[in-house]
Amino acid sequence: MMKKIVTLLFFTLCLHGQVWAFEPFTVADIRIEGLQRISAGTVFNYLPVKAGERLDQARSSEAIHALFATGFFKDVRLERDDNVLVVAVEERPAIASIKIEGNQDIETEPLLESLKDIGLAEGRVFNRSLLDRLEQELRRQYFGRGKYGVKIATTITPLERNRVGILINVSEGIAARIQQINIVGNQVYDDKTLLDQFELSTPTLLSFYTKNDQYSKQKLSGDLESLRSWYLDRGYINFNIDSTQVTITPDKKDIYITINIHEGEQFHIKEIKLAGTFVVEPEELFPLVDLNPGEVFSRKRITGTVEAIGDYLGNFGYAFANVNTIPKVDQANKEVELTFFIDPGTRVYVNRINMVGNTRTRDEVLRREMRQMEAGWF
Repeated sequence: MMKKIVTLLFFTLCLHGQVWAFEPFTVADIRIEGLQRISAGTVFNYLPVKAGERLDQARSSEAIHALFATGFFKDVRLERDDNVLVVAVEERPAIASIKIEGNQDIETEPLLESLKDIGLAEGRVFNRSLLDRLEQELRRQYFGRGKYGVKIATTITPLERNRVGILINVSEGIAARIQQINIVGNQVYDDKTLLDQFELSTPTLLSFYTKNDQYSKQKLSGDLESLRSWYLDRGYINFNIDSTQVTITPDKKDIYITINIHEGEQFHIKEIKLAGTFVVEPEELFPLVDLNPGEVFSRKRITGTVEAIGDYLGNFGYAFANVNTIPKVDQANKEVELTFFIDPGTRVYVNRINMVGNTRTRDEVLRREMRQMEAGWF
């Protein structure tokens, strides 16, 4: 057995030497062989070697790389016939048709449109790696819908004139159901109160309609953000989700979710300040602050305050005012000092108001009804 391997290696090395140890020559003419669908002009367009040029080892390597880079060919060989350069190619097949069967959750037409974006469409050159990417993407989308038992079978049928037909058969299976959601580490609020904030749940009488017992990674991410907001709106600024474990049974039908959290301590507001550039009197802005010293810290109310101040400044032409919240946390006393830093930006003026579509009513009639004037601030 070892002797055969050594002999084969010796033959391969000899063959390799014969391929590359040719004498450089001047190309008198170029002949293309093996074309079926692609025109010779296309090959000449990508071929960096022209008649009258000298061909050596470096130039031949460059020519082969250039033709492979087009993606049109699965084999390219350069041969010499006297002073004629022979380019022998083997074309990749073209896609004659793409059919998708068995898909219920994902519509066929949008899927075919997305395939065009990655180069997999009727009339294009068939590339197996793109088909592999498609299968992976399909699995990812079905996994996102909780269908972990999905099976995808692809059949490639050779057709005449170097074409192939692609049939993608999808067996979706059933969506995995959530059997249990465990929250570990909560002491202030019980499980029921926290799970009421979730969109996902264990099976209920209405689950056949709401599908809320079908696991989805996107929905779980949204539920975790809802849980975070629940605590931050109630003063638990050190709240943290330590880990999330999603376990699926071997038959891929049941899912168990465990969420480990750290609640921390509740914080209150010690002081509220306004800072930055004031284009209106601060006394006009303080009534917009939906918080008071001594109250529980609330991210939701802080966000509402930021929006209210921004909208108020917008009424004075500062359409792009920026309001940032700067908290100063006192961990020892469980208190927070809030500073709303105001950057009004530049006052915005309306240069021109254009009206389109008024074929019966003149502009001046419509402008009389407007309170926003040209050359006035926004």
